[in-house]
Amino acid sequence: MKTAKDILAAKGSEIWTIKPGATISKALQIMQEKEVGALVVLDGGKPVGIVSERDYARKVLLAGKPPKSTKIKEIMTQQLLGVRPHTTVDECMMLMTTQRVRHLPVLDGEKLVGIVSIGDLVKSIIDEQKDVIEDLKNYIVGKYT
Repeated sequence: MKTAKDILAAKGSEIWTIKPGATISKALQIMQEKEVGALVVLDGGKPVGIVSERDYARKVLLAGKPPKSTKIKEIMTQQLLGVRPHTTVDECMMLMTTQRVRHLPVLDGEKLVGIVSIGDLVKSIIDEQKDVIEDLKNYIVGKYT
């Protein structure tokens, strides 16, 4: 079974972050430029939360707050759900499903080493299933030819 570490090895471990005092507008600009749906919030180099497009939609847009003056610390999700590099894809999916989150920071001790998204996990599962199907096809062809 693949792990968070395997996913990071395949996709890269580049992490986009923001500070708690930055504005929502700045976060949205970074998310657009980097084509990501969430940023890990770092304070003094340590992860203290996460802010996502969903946070913006629910806590800023629908609440009528101004994105140019609303700070990340006002809307970020402070309970940072993270996984370890050895956490399996199935365990990541279970955590995302039960906690209703779409992004999981990957932490090695207290060090942030990457982030996996629901899309990363789905891609990994599909790739693994393709490999199994191909192996089964080769087995059947080899057995009956």
